Amino acid sequence: MTTDNHLSLFEEIRRTDEQRNEYWSARDLAKILEYTEYRHFKPVIKKAKEACENSQQIVADHFEHLLDMVQIGSGATRELENIRLSRYACYLIVQNADPSKEVVALGQTYFAIQTRLQEIRQMEEYQKLPGENEKRLFLRGEVTRHNLLLADAARTAGVVEPVDYAIFQNHGYMGLYGGLDAKAIHEKKELKKSQHILDHMGSSELAANLFRTTQTDDKLRREKITGKQKANQTHFEVGAKVRQTIEELGGTMPENLPNAGSIKKLARVNDVKRIRKK
Repeated sequence: MTTDNHLSLFEEIRRTDEQRNEYWSARDLAKILEYTEYRHFKPVIKKAKEACENSQQIVADHFEHLLDMVQIGSGATRELENIRLSRYACYLIVQNADPSKEVVALGQTYFAIQTRLQEIRQMEEYQKLPGENEKRLFLRGEVTRHNLLLADAARTAGVVEPVDYAIFQNHGYMGLYGGLDAKAIHEKKELKKSQHILDHMGSSELAANLFRTTQTDDKLRREKITGKQKANQTHFEVGAKVRQTIEELGGTMPENLPNAGSIKKLARVNDVKRIRKK
């Protein structure tokens, strides 16, 4: 089978729900990745979930467990466990699948290409957004997605355990925020312990953190950096470089930008507006 045919298979098993949200079936993906039995595919899913959790994302947002009803003959049916996967769940899965399989490498190519195309389309959409609230929602989503990619790059570099990833993330914050780690930023912004820093950033601060995330991801991969210490130093240096750029442009340092309020409230309002338009 040619590369094009392999890539078209990944597209063919892509599904859409009633709201036109795309997703993939774990059982469909297992077959494409040449796992003869679904039980052999479960450990790969488990590793992908761990990578998702290590990136401080909500696993349920990307791995939605469900039960399919399948016919077993004579009109009878039985429940069959399955998982509804986001594009990023699929990306994490192919990163953790058997690397000796050609189709796995092709799957990595497919999801990387599609991710890039989606980024281009979304940046075009960003230019059309009317106001600060819409831009905040857009950029918050971008930071979430790119944090998934950064977590994978960090894992490849040797940052595996959750505590190590937290330290890695802090180095990025310290570079960008003039030495402040996540705890100090919480205090500076007068946030509660339960509140996420990213959920209270305005568009300018989110954009700076998005640039930090994407550039660290690119540098870790491009230079094939290995070792927790080197990965941490890389994240710090990239954050510091973004900070330097802000300073050279005469911008406000991120730690001095105001608490923009909870983005989750904006998301709920946005959902209500979308429903009313239907």
